[in-house]
Amino acid sequence: MAELGKKYCVYCLAEVSPLRFRCTECQDIELCPECFSAGAEIGHHRRWHGYQLVDGGRFTLWGPEAEGGWTSREEQLLLDAIEQFGFGNWEDMAAHVGASRTPQEVMEHYVSMYIHGNLGKACIPDTIPNRVTDHTCPSGGPLSPSLTTPLPPLDITVAEQQQLGYMPLRDDYEIEYDQDAETLISGLSVNYDDDDVEIELKRAHVDMYVRKLKERQRRKNIARDYNLVPAFLGKDKKDKEKSMKRKITKDEKEIRVKLRPLYQFMSCKEFDDFFENIHKEKMLRTKIRELQRYRRNGITKMEESAEYEAARHKREKRKENKNIANSKRGKEDGKDGEFAAIENLPGFELLSDREKVLCSSLNLSPARYLTVKTIIIKDHLQKRQGIPSKSRLPSYLDKVLKKRILNFLTESGWISRDAS
Repeated sequence: MAELGKKYCVYCLAEVSPLRFRCTECQDIELCPECFSAGAEIGHHRRWHGYQLVDGGRFTLWGPEAEGGWTSREEQLLLDAIEQFGFGNWEDMAAHVGASRTPQEVMEHYVSMYIHGNLGKACIPDTIPNRVTDHTCPSGGPLSPSLTTPLPPLDITVAEQQQLGYMPLRDDYEIEYDQDAETLISGLSVNYDDDDVEIELKRAHVDMYVRKLKERQRRKNIARDYNLVPAFLGKDKKDKEKSMKRKITKDEKEIRVKLRPLYQFMSCKEFDDFFENIHKEKMLRTKIRELQRYRRNGITKMEESAEYEAARHKREKRKENKNIANSKRGKEDGKDGEFAAIENLPGFELLSDREKVLCSSLNLSPARYLTVKTIIIKDHLQKRQGIPSKSRLPSYLDKVLKKRILNFLTESGWISRDAS
């Protein structure tokens, strides 16, 4: 008689007494969960037919190995209880589930299966929206004292603190940016009879005050990052000279002054890295042009470049000596017309024979040559004495003329080869 009460799947003939799916369109078609999920079809039954869940309430949702052996009916009562009584009322929930379950068992089962289990991990997000924020925290809350994590106080003396009006324990100044910002909220108060317009107006005042505090803190951070306080006190010159890895050119200083508005968008390290990369790019472009010149002259190895430079220097020197010899030969032959273009110019009588040849070949007036010569020799002497040189060569002197004159003065012994 017990066998007559059992139900079997019409497809796989497995026992389906605890749980089965009955077709609502076909007669006597009952399938086990496995065949139903696989879409089994038999006779006139099709997978898209309507179905009805038939169970005795004795099967478990979490499998036979789940702790406690909770049946599907108990699970349904537990979910109804959590919705009716709320999370935490375990005694009322246990009474609703049944006398067989204690409040401790109800709590442990719900927490382990529906919160920390796979179902809870899939349904509960990692970041819960609309979570209440603690606005009094010191790490970024809108109403926190400093809006950000407080920075360490400035390392300055007491006299300097008094000069700046700086309060190290609060990291504030006696006169802050937008000193009257606190007047926006100083007269605000929360009243229970405020209407919506008054509430929104007070919120707008608080929002404006928060924006002013953020701008005040942003300016402090910029001053701290770029060491503006030591610069104001005149303490950063020696430290800056020690920290500089290379000498900054005048053009780069002018570019830095023009790009000062970027300070508010970039940190000090990012700004220094930006100019360091510009300098590296300039050096790489110069090196690439040099390598391209070597390649045009048929040089493919760096070992050959040294020989090429030595040979080129010898050729230039030989060419210059040849010009000097030709000038001497022409003078001996009575060709005094070689200096006709410059002999009537002022300063011609102050030049030596080699200088006359140089000025004639460069088509440079004696007065201009003497000016350039005086500037170069003066800069050379100042450098040898350790005095920084700030003089600039005239604008009419291009790179070719400068190089020829430097080589001539070096060979004549006016300046050393290191200076050239």
